[in-house]
Amino acid sequence: MTTDASVTAARRPGEQALAALGLGAPALDPADASAHNFPGGGKWRTEIPSCEGPEALAVVLKESSRLDVPIHRISQGSGVWMLSDAEITEMVEATNERDIELCLFTGPRGTWDIGGSVRSDSRGAGLRARGHDAVAGCVEDAVRATELGVKCLLVADEGVLWTLHRARQAGIIPADTTLKVSALVGPVNPASYSVFEHLGADSINVPSDLTLDHLTEIRRVSGAPMDMYIEAPDDLGGYIRMYEVAELIRRGAPIYLKFGLSKAPGIYPWGTHLRDVTLDTARERVRRGRLALDLLARHGADGDMAPLGSRLPGVLNRFPTEGSA
Repeated sequence: MTTDASVTAARRPGEQALAALGLGAPALDPADASAHNFPGGGKWRTEIPSCEGPEALAVVLKESSRLDVPIHRISQGSGVWMLSDAEITEMVEATNERDIELCLFTGPRGTWDIGGSVRSDSRGAGLRARGHDAVAGCVEDAVRATELGVKCLLVADEGVLWTLHRARQAGIIPADTTLKVSALVGPVNPASYSVFEHLGADSINVPSDLTLDHLTEIRRVSGAPMDMYIEAPDDLGGYIRMYEVAELIRRGAPIYLKFGLSKAPGIYPWGTHLRDVTLDTARERVRRGRLALDLLARHGADGDMAPLGSRLPGVLNRFPTEGSA
C-alpha cells in the first residue's frame, strides 16, 4: 500500500490526458469528502461476499494469498441454518487463523417463505422476516452461530436487527458481536441510514446504484461503517464501479469494498449441487478484488486501508434499549 503522502497526490482516471485535450474535470470539492474513519485508523476495509461453506472459504483464502488481496471480512449469504456445526466451526477456525471477520446470514427470509406477495410484481415485504416464528428462527441462528465463535451476523429485517441489538445488550449474544445490514434491504437516504444505525447496525450495506452525492449526504448525518458492492451481482443490478473506487472511499469512508460478481448464477441457498459454480465464482471474486486494488494503486489512491484484523465499528448512535438511562 502507498503512504499517506501519496494519497494527497492521487490522480483521477485519465486526468492528465484529458487535461491536455482541454477536457479536464472540475476540481474535487473538499466539502464532499467524508470526515469519518474506522476506529484505529483507515478509511476502507475489504470484504469477499457469497463465500458459501468451508470449501469455498478455502478457495478464497488460497486465492487471496496467491494474488495478495488483503481481506478484512468474509461473508456468507445462504444462512446459518444451511451449515452444520462442523462446517461453521471449520470456517471460524480458518478465518481466525488469518484474523479475518466471518459474517453469516441469519435465519428465514421472506423470499423463501410461503407468502405469495414476494413473488408478485410489487415484491411484497422482500427478505424481511414474516411473523414471530421467522424472527425466532433468526434469533436461534444468531445464538447458535455466536456460541460456535461467529462474531458477525448479517440481517435483512429491521425488527431482527433491533432484537439482536437488544440481545447483545442483555448478554444473550456476546457484546462484541457485530450486526451487518444486507444489501437487499439497504437504506437509500440519510434519514433511513441513520435509523439503521440507531437500531443497532454496525455495518450498513447500501445499494450499489447510489450516486456519489448520495454518499456525501449520508456521511453528513452518520459515521456508521458502510458496505458497498464495487461489482454487484445481477440481482442487485450488476453494476461495476471499479473506476469510482477512489471517489467512493473519499465520500463514503469508513467503507467496506465488497467484491461481488456480475453475470454469475445465483447460489442461494447453497448446496453441493452448486459446488462447481460456487468455487469458480469464489475464486473470481478474489480476482475482481485484485483488479480493483490494482486500479487504486495505479492512481496513487490505495493508501488509508484500515489495519488487517480490525473489525469493530467504533462508537455509534443507538436508540435507548429497555432499562437504559
